[in-house]
Amino acid sequence: MMESGFWFPVRLSLEVASVSSVIVFMLALGIAGWMKGRTFPGKQVWETLCMLPLVLPPSVVGFGLLILLGRNSWLGQVFEWVFSQPVVFTWWAAVIAAIVVAFPLVYQMIKTGLESIDPDLEDAARSMGAGEVQVLWFVTLPLAWRSLLTAYTLGFARALGEFGATLMFAGNIPGQTQTLPTAIYIAVESGEMGMAVYWVGMILLISFALLSVVHRIQQKPE
Repeated sequence: MMESGFWFPVRLSLEVASVSSVIVFMLALGIAGWMKGRTFPGKQVWETLCMLPLVLPPSVVGFGLLILLGRNSWLGQVFEWVFSQPVVFTWWAAVIAAIVVAFPLVYQMIKTGLESIDPDLEDAARSMGAGEVQVLWFVTLPLAWRSLLTAYTLGFARALGEFGATLMFAGNIPGQTQTLPTAIYIAVESGEMGMAVYWVGMILLISFALLSVVHRIQQKPE
């Protein structure tokens, strides 16, 4: 019984982190790439909004998602009409919560990496006839690979450890939306300390491995 109950939160957390980390990486890369070198009215406000989930309590983020995508919102109603079920308390709710909380960290890391590229190198490529897409793919991204890989890895780790927003938006339904952090919380609340210890050990092991990867990326010579 322990074996069957133990592995579901582990598997679900890895699935949610895998999907959300890819989505948040592509989203953050697109926004950071578009914002790079641009100035326009309201840019500071936009960047503040991008970073806001980093400082807000996760419960506030979860509440915001309930308001934005709940059954009473038009976005939530569109989702329910398309997929014949509400987004709240589903697998996708856990993914969305992970995307929102991981985005500021990934965005800031990618932004820093892109801004660290010498603009003279990009200008040199343009002067030789390269278009903006070619400059991005053959100059900017290869030079920023260390920051990009670090951003993805940290985004995966952040999504894996998301708790507050996930609990409010996706709930804690065993066999459906119970991730590792929520499983640990419920296990401690119900006095199942042995199971909580095993889950804590699992998430510590995964997190340690991810941070080791980040350390190796940062230490790897050019």
